[in-house]
Amino acid sequence: MAKIRQKWSVRFRRKLSYGARWLPGYFWQRLTRGCPASRVHLIFALADHFEPAFVPEDGAARAPYAEQERRLDRWCREYQERFAGFHDAEGRPFVHTYFYPAEQYDRPHLTRLAEHCRCGWGEIEIHLHHGVGAPDSAENTRRQLIQFRDKLAEEHGCLSYGGGQTQPRYAFVHGNFALANSNLGRGCGVDNEMQILAETGCYADMTLPAATFHAAQTSKINSLYECALPLTERAPHRKGRDLACQRAVQKFPIIVQGPLMLDVHLRGRRRFGIDNAALTGPNPASLDRLENWKRAAISVQGRPDWLFIKLHCHGMDPRQDSAVLGEPMRRFLQDLVRGAEERGETLHFVSAREMVNIVLAACDGREGNPGEYRNYLLKRERPHKVDSGHDKPDQVSLKG
Repeated sequence: MAKIRQKWSVRFRRKLSYGARWLPGYFWQRLTRGCPASRVHLIFALADHFEPAFVPEDGAARAPYAEQERRLDRWCREYQERFAGFHDAEGRPFVHTYFYPAEQYDRPHLTRLAEHCRCGWGEIEIHLHHGVGAPDSAENTRRQLIQFRDKLAEEHGCLSYGGGQTQPRYAFVHGNFALANSNLGRGCGVDNEMQILAETGCYADMTLPAATFHAAQTSKINSLYECALPLTERAPHRKGRDLACQRAVQKFPIIVQGPLMLDVHLRGRRRFGIDNAALTGPNPASLDRLENWKRAAISVQGRPDWLFIKLHCHGMDPRQDSAVLGEPMRRFLQDLVRGAEERGETLHFVSAREMVNIVLAACDGREGNPGEYRNYLLKRERPHKVDSGHDKPDQVSLKG
């Protein structure tokens, strides 16, 4: 019994240290960022870690194939029925970006999901779980990313292109939050993973924030930034240069973080907790949480009235069904849309790609309605230009 207590004590202290890692930066932000402008553009993206085979009781297990088909069919059928009535300032519906796991590729599933997206309900990007049982290798990671990237682009008509290149570009979410081997060697194993992402066409990572008290959580929070450390290093996103107006991005992938805030309004009651932008059954989206997300003030420096709110969820996890497909989500979208004008908000529902396009437009000093820049540099149409045949996209610019 004493050994068990000691083990739990060590684990508790370790998790506490992970949580404390970002608190100094958090309090500094609260002192320096102030309140959002009286009228703001809210740019919403929902990164859905979309795994039809997910088994809540065992992350390594896979649901029966018939159950996977049932989940996916229900999602594609009911999502439109439940949320078609809620639109942003441009008349766009609320969409998900489906980060589909490369290691679980299934052609019929991706064909069905791509059809759902072509009807205007989102876009598909790349998710990857690897190095779970044993550390992965750089060679295998590169192979998995390239194979899945090309299947998405060539067989399913997904992903985007930029700079006149014919190599597909993609957004990324790392499984188990272990981006660039940042989880103490667990769930990855590849120190130079960020360099591999860059070389295979990744323009943005949307993994963070991590789960509460997670070893992979960085001290830098509530930010849009370029990695300041060499991409060949382990976890080069630990440090970064904030994106700013009139300063073009020099290094891809950029890091697009979601809000990470201390919260005293969990589930509508005054309770202390941490809001890490996850939509879950116990803690669905709400107007109370919206205030947290706005106070995070995630923006490009010099454009404080364009607030980027990147949320995340696990749409195929049965435990989260009410939060992503049920009445709480429907009620939130209804309250969000109906009260936007009174709250001084202009809403823009975007995919991950569209969010990054708007970020890049802000970096280039563009003004006015951010909704006009959804297709600014990264476009869904494959260019006719023939590239040089190399496998590395331009690391400096997407403009060609």
